[in-house]
Amino acid sequence: MIQKPKTETPIEEIHRIRREISDRFGGDIAAIAADAARRARESGRPIWQPKATNHAMQRSGGGDVADNGE
Repeated sequence: MIQKPKTETPIEEIHRIRREISDRFGGDIAAIAADAARRARESGRPIWQPKATNHAMQRSGGGDVADNGE
């Protein structure tokens, strides 16, 4: 009886590709990120940029209460 070769699930494929990328850069996450940024720039595709940055908000429920609770 001939057995069909096992096909990769999408999750297994993602894990395999992640291992390949990690191996290519020796596990250096900064090098992986720099390569991804370079490829994104060179692709010529538009890259989304937010119009506003996040700003810290006031703590909720604190109002005018001091740190010591008074």
